[in-house]
Amino acid sequence: MKNVTEVTIFVLKGFTDKLELRIILFSLFLAIYLFTLMGNLGLVVLVVGDSRLHNPMYYFLSVLSFLDACYSSVVTPKRLVNFLSENKVISFFGCAEQMFLIVTFGTTECFLLAAMAYDRYAAIYNPLLYSVKMSPRLYVPLIVVSYVGGILTASVQTGTAFTLSFCASNEIRHVFCDIPPVLAISCSDTHTNQLLVSYFTGIIEIITILIVLVSYGFILLAILRMHSAEGRQKVLSTCGSHLTGGSIYYGTIFSKYVRPSSSYSLDQDMIVSIFYTIVIPMLNPVIYSLRKKDVKEAMKRVFGEIGCINKIYFSH
Repeated sequence: MKNVTEVTIFVLKGFTDKLELRIILFSLFLAIYLFTLMGNLGLVVLVVGDSRLHNPMYYFLSVLSFLDACYSSVVTPKRLVNFLSENKVISFFGCAEQMFLIVTFGTTECFLLAAMAYDRYAAIYNPLLYSVKMSPRLYVPLIVVSYVGGILTASVQTGTAFTLSFCASNEIRHVFCDIPPVLAISCSDTHTNQLLVSYFTGIIEIITILIVLVSYGFILLAILRMHSAEGRQKVLSTCGSHLTGGSIYYGTIFSKYVRPSSSYSLDQDMIVSIFYTIVIPMLNPVIYSLRKKDVKEAMKRVFGEIGCINKIYFSH
């Protein structure tokens, strides 16, 4: 038997040890996190509170916003604490939990973006049948299946990662417990794990991207058949925002997990991970929702009602 000591805690060695730079990064990440929470949770409140936004498109957007708020919250609070602390440790089970949640939310978002593309196809290609096609009997199962797919993928990936032995080093060169940097410090053979990551990510990306491309192919045909320039402009605006958000997210995930091992770099991996777990959740409300006329009008109604309530309250 080998005389080794199993690791029970990990140390997250991301970014820098310089105090001045850590304070600057703390301020930047805190601002991004607050904006992310306000933008995403604010959209959820708008959709729930305004009956005019009670349709499948905004239900999907509200689920995406809630997902992004959770996604960012898994990583950012711990990162903020580590910026101001010399003790950057995370427990073995805390690391496993963080990995499980990150993979769950990341995979769920892939499936959800595909479902949103199908929703746009149903709304634009045959609008007369949209309410029949996208009834609660369809969009609710699509949302549930997206979450189930994320949970199953995370269970396999996290379960196989944390059955490995960690005995050589407990320092993770990353800002959170992501799969590649955790595998990098294992003293077990990680070849099977790396294949699982590539295969799972590749299959999920191929399936969901194909759904998106086929859906938008039919949407393009519908746009070409439109006689109204105003109608084409409205459809292009909505679909353009969806394609932009989806392209950024899928491209980031693809560049991180589906690439030759010879081109792998922990520093590059850390930057890409920060982008899709912290920056993209901040951008999604702007890309998908805040430019929409319906959302702007809903915000005016909600804030107008709040202003009226405040006037009545303070007048008494």
